[in-house]
Amino acid sequence: MEAAYDLVIRGGRVFDGEGGASYVADVAVKDGQIAAVGAISGAGAQEIDARGRIVTPGFVDIHTHYDGQATWDGRMQPSSWHGVTTVVMGNCGVGFAPCRDGDHDRLVRLMEGVEDIPFPVLSEGLPWNWESYPDYLDALSARAFDVDIGSQLPHAALRVFVMGERGANREPATAADIAAMAAIAKRAAEAGALGFTTSRTLNHRTSDGAPTPTLTAGEDELTGIAMGLAAAGAGVLQFVSDFTDPEMEFAMLRRIAERCGRPLSFTLAQGPINPKGYQILLGALSDAVAAGLPMKAQVAARAVGVLLGLELTVNPFSQYPLYREIAALPHAERVARMSDPDFQERLLASPPTHAGRRLPTAWGRMYLMGDTPDYEPAPEATVEAVARARGVSPERGALDHIRGRSGRTMLYVAFLNYAEGSLDAVHEMIAHPHSVPGLSDGGAHVGMICDGSFPTSMITHWTRDRTRGPKLPLEAVIAMQTRDTARTVGLYDRGVIAPGYRADLNIIDYEGLTLHAPQVAYDLPAGGRRLIQTATGYVATIVAGEVTYRDGEPTGALPGRLLRGAQAGPMAMAAE
Repeated sequence: MEAAYDLVIRGGRVFDGEGGASYVADVAVKDGQIAAVGAISGAGAQEIDARGRIVTPGFVDIHTHYDGQATWDGRMQPSSWHGVTTVVMGNCGVGFAPCRDGDHDRLVRLMEGVEDIPFPVLSEGLPWNWESYPDYLDALSARAFDVDIGSQLPHAALRVFVMGERGANREPATAADIAAMAAIAKRAAEAGALGFTTSRTLNHRTSDGAPTPTLTAGEDELTGIAMGLAAAGAGVLQFVSDFTDPEMEFAMLRRIAERCGRPLSFTLAQGPINPKGYQILLGALSDAVAAGLPMKAQVAARAVGVLLGLELTVNPFSQYPLYREIAALPHAERVARMSDPDFQERLLASPPTHAGRRLPTAWGRMYLMGDTPDYEPAPEATVEAVARARGVSPERGALDHIRGRSGRTMLYVAFLNYAEGSLDAVHEMIAHPHSVPGLSDGGAHVGMICDGSFPTSMITHWTRDRTRGPKLPLEAVIAMQTRDTARTVGLYDRGVIAPGYRADLNIIDYEGLTLHAPQVAYDLPAGGRRLIQTATGYVATIVAGEVTYRDGEPTGALPGRLLRGAQAGPMAMAAE
């Protein structure tokens, strides 16, 4: 007898992405879509026993930087290890299209500085078989992936393409410049860009130390580009900003949203200088949404933190003169020197004589990263506190730790969302009705940050494991990172388990879901190094009805494709 369905998932507890109570049901898949949910009598060509497991929509990560990786790799790891079935890249105004031949290195240096992806990796990996943004989409359309990929038009590339050196040097755009950028934005949206992104933060610099070209772009420029999207009748806007003056900056975002009518989201985090500043923005956001504006805040699932170690971009001793003498040695030789008692004494006796990078010496905000990562560590877990308990200096404690496991242990510095030593601010932000999870930066910061695992943290920490404050309901968290994130960027065909929706699904051992410590892999082009992070407990991940991962291992299936613009959902298609 011919099977009625391509796949049937039997007896799992379904969290359908709508935020309501879960229920036990079968899920049937046919031709890449969910065909039925309930007690299903028809057989599947393939069947999966999900009894004792939870079944969720595939996770939609709307803040990644796979712009380069997608041109040379079919697997968007680490995100696809964490139940993600759709990624959106091109965030923070950085990317590689549009780009003229003479500007390749300029955009690579910007991505290297902003997102910590080494120049040799990008130089060898990027094929540069495009110039315009539509050309870039065409190049991606020819490729297959383990997830669906949405792309956004990055402001820095656009500005340099139109203005050349003037754009790179942050000169004000003329009316002609703005008109040209708006026209390109319109064509990009028509070709399939999900939106336009920009950066207004001093944290984003080229590898040469120059601020990002978009840092001081005027409101007239930003509004003009947004009106290009409005002319196309498509696309969302994404902003990252320092919000040094939150009222003034948000007022500008609100004016832009009012003028163009397009959905707008911005990155929201708790900073160490003004720990309550995020509350001002949440209040302003609520007022804007009440006025009918389609605005959202994107919030990180945990503290935004940097990893330090001898294999990584930075370690606590990077600015020590004696360490700089051995910094270029192979890893094993550096570890051997760092383990030599005489070298240790001389190293600790010669700290930097200038401020250098302040981050690595903030011993009271630095934590030991163990085999089971703790992303809400208590004050007694700081390097300073642990060293004090041992009767040694923080420097000695840090040195002893990073030499562990042949120099592969790490330290964790939480620099955003942890100003008060807990994730209470994150709870307040993520539980806000007009926020969505974001800022995983999957594919970026390969030597300092590994936050592509945010979707797993959302489930394990916020619904099950948190002990230092309130948790969140599992059904709410699943809705946040499926339906809510998808709709934030115009993807109405996924994120929900119901007939007619795309068959992007996860089968998860909820009780056994475990996030492992980050580690280093040398698998990028040119032998480049990157941080990766895996998890156990993902029984199966399914994209467009095909099983892409079983128990964390890829099956070889690559059903994912480039998304061309917003996607209508089953209800809209039925109405047509």
